[in-house]
Amino acid sequence: MILRARDRRLDLGFRTRLMGILNVTPDSFAEVGRVLDPGAAVAYAVGLARAGADIIDVGAESTRPGSRGISAGEELDRVLPVLEGVLKAVDCLVSVDTSKPEVAEAALALGVHMVNDVTALRAGPAVAERVARHGAGLVLMHMRGTPATMQLDPRYDDLLGEVSASLREAVAVAEAAGVRPDAIAVDPGIGFGKTVAHNLTLVKRLDAFRALGKPLVVGPSRKSFIGAILDLPTGERLEGTLAACCIAAWQGAHILRVHDVAAARRAALVVDAIRAAPEA
Repeated sequence: MILRARDRRLDLGFRTRLMGILNVTPDSFAEVGRVLDPGAAVAYAVGLARAGADIIDVGAESTRPGSRGISAGEELDRVLPVLEGVLKAVDCLVSVDTSKPEVAEAALALGVHMVNDVTALRAGPAVAERVARHGAGLVLMHMRGTPATMQLDPRYDDLLGEVSASLREAVAVAEAAGVRPDAIAVDPGIGFGKTVAHNLTLVKRLDAFRALGKPLVVGPSRKSFIGAILDLPTGERLEGTLAACCIAAWQGAHILRVHDVAAARRAALVVDAIRAAPEA
């Protein structure tokens, strides 16, 4: 499977890919990957690339549970200096984590390869139209509610069916806006409007999303469901993250969005080797 991202082709057919997280917001849920100074953020991105990141995802607006949004102007002030430096410093793909068309346009004008929209175009096709105009890639993530409300009381009658249907609708909006079908990936949104049980089921049943026919992005990294299982704070959830990443890769995740790129790369290489081993 190929994921097109601007002038690049990311071959997803032979190994699990890693998307490294770089947050330039003071209120992200995890300290790992949170860097506020633009120069330090660029240096951190270089470290992610050296550790094996295939994509670096740069976000300037927190979407942790309970967070409130910021203006497009504030988001642009935070993210553009970092993106400009990162694009010059690394050879891997660079993604901007935003749902605002103004931010997407400015980032794409700099040369960003992908947009990661955690709202899956809920506000309409504006982000997708800009992605299409620049020939970039687009990740569509499922979220029930908003970051401020998503964890208040998330309920589903049919978890897998409802998440799949929502992503299918978002894909249709993106393609109608002109985004190439092979430039779209989907993300079931671990931790975004889901209980611990919902998150466990999504990781266990990622195979249910193969019918969408799109590369699958999964982001379990240091999330609260891991903390709930292990009774550990964010900074001590690496082993739990790696366990979730291994299961996700085995179940068909093409791209793992993680804070700890080097460790996740090693774990994913073992999963890929086992998956490629002969049956007998």
